[in-house]
Amino acid sequence: MNKHPSRIEHTNEISGFSEGEGSEIQLEMENRIRNLLWTVSGDYAQEMKPDISLYRRSRPLALYDGIKQGALAKFYDKKYLGLYLLKKLYLGADEQLLTKMAQLCIEEAIGDRICLERPGIRNMQREAILDILDQEYLVIPGTGNIPEMLRLMVLRKRLDRLEHKKEAPVLSSMKKYMDLVKEAGNSQDTEALAFAIDRLYNKACEPDFEKEKGSFEQVMAVTMEELSEFDWKDLLDEELYEESLEDYAQQLADQIAGMEDSQVTEEMEEQRQTRHKIKILPPEALEKAHRYVELNFGKTYLKENEEKKINQLMCKGIHGDCSLYFTEGILKNPVMRNYQYEYAVRLKNKNVWLYHDKHRVVKRNVAQLTEMLRKSLILRSENQEILSDRGQILPARLWRIGRSRDALLFKKEQQGDQTDFVVDVLIDASGSQMNRQGHVALQAYMISKALGNVKIPHRVMSYCTFWDYTILHRLREYDDPDSASENIFNYVTSSNNRDGLAIKAAGYGLLGRREEKKIMIILSDGRPYDVIVNRPNAKNPKPYMGQYAVNDTAGEVRRLRNAGVSVLGVFAGEEKDLATEKKIFGKDFAYIRDITDFSRIVGRYLTKQLELEE
Repeated sequence: MNKHPSRIEHTNEISGFSEGEGSEIQLEMENRIRNLLWTVSGDYAQEMKPDISLYRRSRPLALYDGIKQGALAKFYDKKYLGLYLLKKLYLGADEQLLTKMAQLCIEEAIGDRICLERPGIRNMQREAILDILDQEYLVIPGTGNIPEMLRLMVLRKRLDRLEHKKEAPVLSSMKKYMDLVKEAGNSQDTEALAFAIDRLYNKACEPDFEKEKGSFEQVMAVTMEELSEFDWKDLLDEELYEESLEDYAQQLADQIAGMEDSQVTEEMEEQRQTRHKIKILPPEALEKAHRYVELNFGKTYLKENEEKKINQLMCKGIHGDCSLYFTEGILKNPVMRNYQYEYAVRLKNKNVWLYHDKHRVVKRNVAQLTEMLRKSLILRSENQEILSDRGQILPARLWRIGRSRDALLFKKEQQGDQTDFVVDVLIDASGSQMNRQGHVALQAYMISKALGNVKIPHRVMSYCTFWDYTILHRLREYDDPDSASENIFNYVTSSNNRDGLAIKAAGYGLLGRREEKKIMIILSDGRPYDVIVNRPNAKNPKPYMGQYAVNDTAGEVRRLRNAGVSVLGVFAGEEKDLATEKKIFGKDFAYIRDITDFSRIVGRYLTKQLELEE
């Protein structure tokens, strides 16, 4: 409901008032809407976030919104309806269309009842409907657009009733839908109302829903456990809710109690901001976003000044609107045991279960990779005797004097190469990796265990992007004990990925190490993809995707290589994205179709790096 007001400061006015007066009027508006909710519902424990942008669009509509919120709470169980909507969305319903159909059913169910109880509401209801018709229906929708045509007919019918006019005839093609709305108006309890909403949505918006996705009974049979395992982040709005299903269900129930099209309200608010030059307040927005990231990804392990410094260094150019967030994850440093924490626990358990299922394969790969690395390190560090033109004389070769051009008559001991190595393992943790999450975790785990076995310091981090934040989740630090590799099973996937910025930030830490030879292994799906979803007021609105993102990621890989870092891409994606992976990593990338080949392919690259002469 309440989309933007917390981030808006008026540089001139709200409807003609100065900044100070505007704040007082805004508070008065909010109080008036809440009082209507409490008066109608009779329940002063009811909560509501008044939508001030809707008030600016239409005063009657905003006030009637508060009335309907109270009426719905009085006559029906909002919690039940919110849970129904949540379960319907879980099975694949379209949120915008489902909201519209539910609004129509609820208007029909409570519109007359509330006017009978409180006749003074009748005129407010009439003015609200007139505003909707005036603002949203300058052009009559085509008959092919059933949801909008149905909404228009329901509103016109109610307006005729309020104005005591003869109701306009219903189009024959729309009669079956209008009959379903009428049935919703006769609902005596919440379950009957939810069933009516379900029937209307299936009939008007998605005729094959029941056949392909589930009946009303199947919708309601969805368990809380199933809902908890689903990733809801892409459906959440900019409200910065603390990622609980209860909050989201409440938000959905609030939306269906209204009558407005939120998209229209947002467009009008955007135009109004442009006209009145409304200034965005970044500190408040950043504080809320930071809190939201903290709740969903765990506390940061950096001090405030350290975080500020690295953001200033890294977030430049095309990443100028971004922020970096360094965490050890919600499981290690949670703010609270919220839905996201429980979700991370479930995903960790899935990773661990897969590890036990593939235990023999994993153990064999670790042993093979360890042996390959150990042999390379031993060969590299051993002292060798070589022929030379100086050193200790070899009597057996003196006969060559004057008889051969080979004048290597001496031997000397060549010291083994004592170059130190350090490795970074960087894992793509975006939502596109969800289907293969466990297998990606196993790959990182096998690398980490083998490197730990041969005492090569290494760090393991995953990365994803949410809003303006690129989250770097540290699963293992360079000098942690071998047991720290178990933390890799805390790897979870969500949201998008901004590969270029993640590689740049990880490379900054790697280049700061004292070891001479530095290696970075990146496990990705070849799809740098950070489309701006719920990123309010981004400075760089161009979506991070396609060739734009590929060029940036490839550029960061080249910069690391030019700085002396050996970069290997391990492809963990769909075959169709192979070409992109090649563009990013060039010849140094590995495509592992079968996990049983993992040690051989990755081991070959690592031993090659260990054996290279400086």
